[in-house]
Amino acid sequence: MHQQLINQWRDASTKELIQFVLANFHEKHRQQLPELIQLARKVEGVHNDHPACPAGLADLLTEMSNELESHMMKEEQILFPMLAGGVYPNGPIAVMEEEHTEHDLMLKKLANLTNNGNAPRGACGSWIMLYEGTRELAEDLQQHIALENEVLFREPQAAAPEHGKDFCCGSCQ
Repeated sequence: MHQQLINQWRDASTKELIQFVLANFHEKHRQQLPELIQLARKVEGVHNDHPACPAGLADLLTEMSNELESHMMKEEQILFPMLAGGVYPNGPIAVMEEEHTEHDLMLKKLANLTNNGNAPRGACGSWIMLYEGTRELAEDLQQHIALENEVLFREPQAAAPEHGKDFCCGSCQ
């Protein structure tokens, strides 16, 4: 799934890709996380005596929300305008990639806490919705990270000039 998305966007302009990331990931994460936090608090409050209760899930989702919001703001205010202008700054890109690694670690915690998004047998509708939502968030965030790391943050390679057309290595003369 990730590779298909990456291939789909590999030849797009940087500006088009930025708009896609903003609309399909940044805005979506901003909608997903508050809803998931609210559901997690509800499930944790109602089912705190159940052995499979995801104790601490609301706190983890809140931490993820805070980290993602900070990360996305840095991209939107600093990095994306630079990339759109054809500037690929190594330092800020390295920081964003490091933060992506931290997001991956949070996704692993999320998977552990939610049994990979699989609600226990007999779970209520809210619990099922919560876990479906965490699976969707995880998939979206993994796609988001892969698309940025493998396409958006890579400086486009200029086509090599053809020998004799716009370029000569010097051996012709």
